Formats: sequence, C-alpha cells, structure tokens
Amino acid sequence: MNKLLNFAALGLVASLGLSTVAQAEEIRVMTSGGFTAAYKVLGPKFAASTGNTLDTALGPSMGKAPEAIPNRLSRGEKADVVIMVGYALDDLIKQGKVDPASRVELADSRIGLVVREGATKPDISSVDGLKKTLLDAKSVAYSDSASGVYIEEQLFKRLGIEDQLKPKSRMIPKIPVGSVVATGDYQLGFQQVSELLPVPGVSFVAKIPESVQSVTRFAAGIPVGAQHPAQARALLEFLASSAAQPDVKATGLDSVSR
Repeated sequence: MNKLLNFAALGLVASLGLSTVAQAEEIRVMTSGGFTAAYKVLGPKFAASTGNTLDTALGPSMGKAPEAIPNRLSRGEKADVVIMVGYALDDLIKQGKVDPASRVELADSRIGLVVREGATKPDISSVDGLKKTLLDAKSVAYSDSASGVYIEEQLFKRLGIEDQLKPKSRMIPKIPVGSVVATGDYQLGFQQVSELLPVPGVSFVAKIPESVQSVTRFAAGIPVGAQHPAQARALLEFLASSAAQPDVKATGLDSVSR
C-alpha cells in the first residue's frame, strides 16, 4: 500500500508539467518547525520527480530570532516558498510580502507531551489528569513558537494553575523542546506533536485533551518577487495534495478538511 501511495504521489508531481530537466530550477524554501518533518519526506519526492532542487532554510514563524521567517524576508533574503503558521503567513500577506492568491492550507498541528525515555508516562487523557500532571511535575518546558505562547499565556490560566507553574516552567528558544527533556533538564516537554516525534531520547505521551487543545494551522505561500513562481506553485500543490496526506499524518500532523 505504501508503495502505491508513493507512486501516486510521484505521478501527481509529474502531472504538474514540470518534470523535464530543461525546466528544472533551484527552489528556495523557508519552512518553520511544525511542518518540517513532513517537508523532509515530501520534498525529496518532489525533487526526484521534477528535477528541481530545493534550497531550504529553517526558522520559526515568528519571534525575534534572526532565523525567523519574517525577519529573514525583512532582511531581504529571497524565497520562492514560505511554509509557516497560518496567521503568521496572513500577517506577511497583509504586509504585501506574500501573494494572497498563492496561499495554500497544508495541515493542522496539535500540542503533545513527552517525557524522558524510560520515565513513567502520566495520564493526560482528561483535563483533570493534565492539571495534576503539571502540578506534580518538578519542571516543565515548552516552545517559543505558537504552541508555547498558548501554553504560557492561556493554558495555565484556563487550568487555574498559572501561579504554581511560573516558578518551574520555561519557554525554550530555538531548539526542540524534546532535547532538553532527553537530557533530563526538564521533566515534561510540550510542543507541537510533529516537532516532538523526531527527537531521540524521549517518549511521546499523548496530545493534550481536545477541550483545552490549541490547533495550529500550517499554510504556505509564494513571496512577492519570487524568482520561480511556477515551480513554487507546483511544490505547494503537491504538499497539499491527497497523495501527500499519508506522509503528513505519519509525522504527527492532521489533514485539513477540504
């Protein structure tokens, strides 16, 4: 079945009319963490079928880090495709930096929890279980992107434990949250599931309960002035296609209802 799906995906790319070597270009892609695992699987399939190459820069969708996609574009860095949190992409569209007609919905991402490999997995299947797990924890880490902002500014308040969590929780900049859990520096690590699963040395527990979940939509677009808009559009159509969904789901993301 997987082989059939792969053939279908490659067949879709070839059907986009960009499969000849003469038309191949180097496509500059900027992608943020939540969709990166899926992109690393799908990008090579697109490249193999079309002959295009992908020059990829990684960075968060927002924030003050110089690697953040909005900051890269503000410095004048060129890109043919940007893949990022949907509302951050919308900000770039409002600023006139991304073509609004190019916007493509890619996937939904939910927040999950990891513990150090070998540690007991807590029960967070209910809101009460999540609350107890947080109160019992010695230390809690979360990301400096959309999921971490939600946890710090909304989740702790909604659970009524903001004061108790402040002294023992921290937003982790730039690096995967799972990495500081794997070293034992933090007991619990929260981040988007697709960013937790690839980290060695941790065990995935579960997604947080849906009633207190924050769903992050990932989307993509083509910056104004992109050098290879036709190839960029073909890449976006492939990433959003039904043939790509098995790989999207395997990385911890959820398909977008269409």
